[in-house]
Amino acid sequence: SLNCLDWSLLTPTSKEMLELAEQLKGRFQGYPSFEYNLADVNAEAAARLTEGGKEPVIKEEARLIATIEQIDRAVGVVPRGAFVKTPLGSVHENRYFEGLSLLEAKKLSSYFHFTEPVNLKNKTLLEKADLDPSTDFLDSLEHDIPRGSWSIQLEMGGTVVVLRSLLWLGLTFYHVPMTKQFGYIYFGTGEKNLDLPFML
Repeated sequence: SLNCLDWSLLTPTSKEMLELAEQLKGRFQGYPSFEYNLADVNAEAAARLTEGGKEPVIKEEARLIATIEQIDRAVGVVPRGAFVKTPLGSVHENRYFEGLSLLEAKKLSSYFHFTEPVNLKNKTLLEKADLDPSTDFLDSLEHDIPRGSWSIQLEMGGTVVVLRSLLWLGLTFYHVPMTKQFGYIYFGTGEKNLDLPFML
């Protein structure tokens, strides 16, 4: 939205768009038509694009789309059990999910990345033996690198659990234990906190 009244959907992102956006550093300008010249940022990547017959330029709108995709992939969170995987491989919302208990909600292992698993495929058979294939089919937040990249807090007298990402500053996830209420929102600059390993 340009005026906070009229809203439209963003176009789907492409692999090329993600690669270009990862090269850019710094804050957004605030103009969707603003063009970033990759030659100013990474001359090597710009030369490869020019050789491939493409312009080393990316618009701010495309950068925004790619950044939203990066944030969703990196820190999109759901509580354990909110989604189930059927024996045929499809994933559905769990109609019987009634929320995590307060004890479980305080544990980082009770929350998963809502994206294609990466670490789960690297686990040994012994590690997978204790997992329930219908609910534990996503990567847990407790194995995120660097360790300590999530902050868990109890709010409103322990009735709301809040997770904050220290890697993407501005991302906040909430869950009300013993209810189906959960979600996340991002209010940030669109910059990844690359200094996090040195801050822990």
